[in-house]
Order: sequence, then structure tokens, then C-alpha cells
Amino acid sequence: MDEINTFLNNKTNEMIHLEEILTSTVALSPENGGDGEYEKCEVLLKWLKENGFSNIQRIDAPDSRVSKKVRPSLIVTIPGISDAYNIWVMTHLDVVPSGDLSLWKTNPWQAIQKDGIIYGRGVEDNQQGLVSSVFASLYFVQNKIKPLHTIKLLFVADEECGSEYGISYILKNYDLFSKKDFILIPDGGDKDGVTIEIAEKNLLWLCFHVIGKQTHGSRPDSGNNACLAACDLTLKINNLEKVFDKKDSLFEPSYSTFQPTKRLKNVDGVNIIPGEDTFFMDCRILPCYKLSSVLEKVNELCKETELKYGVKIELSIPQQSESPATPNDSPVVIQLSKAIKKAHGLEAQCIGIGGGTVGAELRRKGFNAAVWSTLDDQAHQPNEYCKIENIKKDALTLAVLFQE
Repeated sequence: MDEINTFLNNKTNEMIHLEEILTSTVALSPENGGDGEYEKCEVLLKWLKENGFSNIQRIDAPDSRVSKKVRPSLIVTIPGISDAYNIWVMTHLDVVPSGDLSLWKTNPWQAIQKDGIIYGRGVEDNQQGLVSSVFASLYFVQNKIKPLHTIKLLFVADEECGSEYGISYILKNYDLFSKKDFILIPDGGDKDGVTIEIAEKNLLWLCFHVIGKQTHGSRPDSGNNACLAACDLTLKINNLEKVFDKKDSLFEPSYSTFQPTKRLKNVDGVNIIPGEDTFFMDCRILPCYKLSSVLEKVNELCKETELKYGVKIELSIPQQSESPATPNDSPVVIQLSKAIKKAHGLEAQCIGIGGGTVGAELRRKGFNAAVWSTLDDQAHQPNEYCKIENIKKDALTLAVLFQE
């Protein structure tokens, strides 16, 4: 422990430098107005080779929208004594746009270090986890220590915009993982580094296009008010929170949510009863419920509303996904919890989340993945920052895990 801590403390300036060169190499997906991750991948590859990493594989996902025509991911291997299972640490290369520059106190594309904190776009999401995993592995590489099990560092593309050119492409085209492997994703967590995310709620986005008959605001009797029908249906769908009402303390909130969100423009005048109205619902449903049973109930409510208001309702599903949980007694969770305890004297806690991570992609394929990190939750915010101590803290946890 003392040896690892000393190594990491001596590498502080190099950690900052790696954050600096990664931040200055913008990696935005085409959806976000960028040219992909190629240049950032090349910068990272150069740094890795210069610092002693030699077993490196690149996977290119074809994408005609970017200038290099590919979206690259990297796999760095540090061979271990045993290949009974591998320990994977997966981070992502892409970042999100800076947003409104007037809200930034520094240049978002220049990592600025002040008082133990690094500011810049991507420094936490997900470069903090990337740098932690690199320096935890560097301890073994530069000291010529063979870890007990083979370490695999996976740096993926396209995490911020759906993973089609990242982990989804890899899972579809390559047979890299074993069901015995440990898979860690340092891309979510808490300020103490004790929460291990093992489950996600099922995701269901719904779009309702209600078609009635437009008429004058003073003559509702001569039309079919699509807005009125849409409002009634909105409340009915929201009320499904009382139908699918089981609770699970793993999640916060502990219940399934059915929330109205986006609504499209209908008419231009106050005195016009709309003949069409379109609205969306974002539903985050506990894994104990199948989405098929939820959709069955949604369709029943649509039919009821059609009969009540004399309208037609077209239902579409922009996005849906179901994800099994990583068992809280799985080896990756047990060993990560032990490493957190040994490195920092802290008791880990398993949680579930309502949002989505790339962990779900792996769990759907039957691979147990744990999402964990020590962070201040600065992702996608102006003046994004990471604490240098958090980089070193998580690097220590990973090095302990690699060593056990």
C-alpha cells in the first residue's frame, strides 16, 4: 500500500499532464458537431507507448460521417500470472460539447489546474477514470510487477451518443469478454467512492400523436380537441406509477416513474382548438416489471382515450431497453468492495440508478459489470472539474484490486 501510494504521489504532475493533452484534443461525436475520437485516440496511443505500454490493439468502427472514416477504440493488455479471468476497466474517449461559453470561467478545451482541482471539458467525464486506470496499471508496468490476473484497459468511442460505434460495435463484432471476467466502469459514483452501481431501471420513451378535429375556440362541439385528449392521456399514463407500484430500495427514487416531458407545438392562436397534439413520456421502470406488460396497459389507456374523445392516437417508441442487474454477490462486486475497504477503510454500498450507462450494454449480453468512481458529479456541466486526489484515490483502489 505504501509503495503504491508513493508511486502515485510521485506521478501527480504526469497525471495532470495527461489530463491536459487529452482535454486539448477535442473528441466530439458527429451528432455533437465533431469529427470523432481519432485524434484523441492517437494522442493517448502515443502517450501509452512512450510510458511503457506495449500490448495495444485498436478497433475501428466504420463511420463515413467523420474525416478518418472510423471511430477508434483501444485495448491495452498487461499480462497477468493467471488468465482464469481478466480484469477490465472501461472508460470512454468522447466528451460532450462545451455548451454556453459565457458560463465558463476558463477555456473548456484547456485543462487548468488550481488548488488541487483540474478544470476543463471532459476532465471528470470520463478522463478522470481513464487517467486513474492508466496510472494504476502503470505501477505494474514500470515496476515490472506481474499482476495476479491479466489487466485489460478498454478506451471506447461514442459513449456520449449511444455507443453504436463503441461498446455496441465491439460486442457485436468481437468476442473479447468471458462470463468470469471482472468489468469495471469508472464513470459514475459519489464523492466518497463507496457506491457501486449494479442495476438500472428499464427505459421506455413514448411518443403520443393525438389526432382530433380542429375547430374554433368557441365551438368545441364542432371539433375533437386533441389537446384535451392528450392532457387526459398524460395524466392516465402518469398514474401508472400507482399501478406498477412496487418499490426497490436499491434505486432512488425507489419506484417506477412515468413522467411527461417534451411537447410539440400544436396551433398558433389561443382561439383555435387543436386538431393534433404530440407529447412524450420518459418512463423509468423497475426491473421487476417487463416492458411488454407496461406497453399492454399503455395501449389500453390509448383505446379508452380514443373512445372518450373521438380521436385517433398513434403511439411510437423512440427508445426502450431492459437490463438485468449485476448480482450484489458477484465476484466483481465482492472484490471491488474489498479493494475499497483495504485502500480506504470504507464500506461499499450497492445501488441502482434510473439513468443509463454502458454497463447495461454488457449486462444484456450476460457480463457482470460494476460502475464505480470517486467524483463530484460534474459531468456535462459548465466549469466541469475533477479533483486530483480523486484520480489518485481511484488509482489506488484499482491497483489494490489488480494486486489481490
